[in-house]
Amino acid sequence: MENTCQDRAVFVGIIKQNDEERKVLEYLDELEFLADTAGYIGDKKFIQRVDKPEKATYIRSGKLQEIADYCEENGIKYVIFDDELTGMQQRNIEKVTKNAAVIDRTSLILEIFSQRAKTAYAKMQVELAQYNYMLPRLAGMWTHLERQRGGIGARGGMGETQIEIDRRIVRERIAKLKEQLKKVDKQMSTQRSNRGQMVRLSLVGYTNVGKSTLMNLLSKSDVFAENKLFATLDTTVRKVVIGNVPFLLSDTVGFIRKLPTQLIEAFKSTLDEVREADVLVHVVDVSHPDYAEQMEVVNSTLRDISAIDKPIYVVFNKVDAYQHVEYDEFSLEPKQECNLTLDEVKYKWINNKKIPCIFISATRKIGIDKLREDIYKMVAEIHAGRYPFNNFLW
Repeated sequence: MENTCQDRAVFVGIIKQNDEERKVLEYLDELEFLADTAGYIGDKKFIQRVDKPEKATYIRSGKLQEIADYCEENGIKYVIFDDELTGMQQRNIEKVTKNAAVIDRTSLILEIFSQRAKTAYAKMQVELAQYNYMLPRLAGMWTHLERQRGGIGARGGMGETQIEIDRRIVRERIAKLKEQLKKVDKQMSTQRSNRGQMVRLSLVGYTNVGKSTLMNLLSKSDVFAENKLFATLDTTVRKVVIGNVPFLLSDTVGFIRKLPTQLIEAFKSTLDEVREADVLVHVVDVSHPDYAEQMEVVNSTLRDISAIDKPIYVVFNKVDAYQHVEYDEFSLEPKQECNLTLDEVKYKWINNKKIPCIFISATRKIGIDKLREDIYKMVAEIHAGRYPFNNFLW
């Protein structure tokens, strides 16, 4: 999508009870980053305090009209919400916004995945997620899906409504995609089994934390990496040798807050690399103000795909970009996470014996020698346990 004046968007979020306004604004910043990745130009952010979302329009009518008026006066073409909307909510909102199309967080992420999918496998996974998202939202939509199937309308008979035809087309397409993916999954499973008993490490983490950059550094390969969300969709696997120890290193799709369930389901096979790894290398952007929350999002997703029980080694990346808010010694408020210096953050995590970790900068190559040494020890230990009579490692 080319950036034009037609692609300008405003962003909408709500502050519920016990929510911090600062957090909601940061979430909207992330939403704007998502929109930028998809090709939209961010304009203004709107927030409203509510006990719970309005059933019919998500936000209250007064705020909705304010947003509609702003879009009309400023030529805004898109209104993007930081939550998943029901089909009814989206239709009701669009009746008010008129010329401004309504997009929810889920459809925005699906759009990014669609743009980023390069291989046939990734494209099928994304298409499956899109159809699963679309199916419950077909009511009231004139989708014209019959274009994808010549003469499909005739098959339905005179008594079959357009919505029934559309639903049948979508269900048939979902079934076909699942069948195609099942065949590819079987081939990929065979490929994984053919790798033998090599030790396997998998990079996991929130999107845009530097996993692909770290992958390039460790494997001396050229995996695509840029300062955009979801730069990597397809799992990349490289053979790496540190010292005299060989192992496989994989880089997978990044996680994000409110990752659509349709995508988690569609990409479960891609995430088999994570489930079958011997060690998960959890890469964290320590310079992000909410890095701890991002860590929890990743851990929650790992729980969803049954991978949380794996040994985890945490790599706190981007130490060169870390900044903190100076703490006022005379303040009556306790020190917050944002007030900690980098040394204090290091002390906090390194002294947590339950979580082995390291602090590095992949771009500046700070701490990389120690990282290689730690990985060598982990892999060598697993290898020695797997091949007790193979002494070449030592």
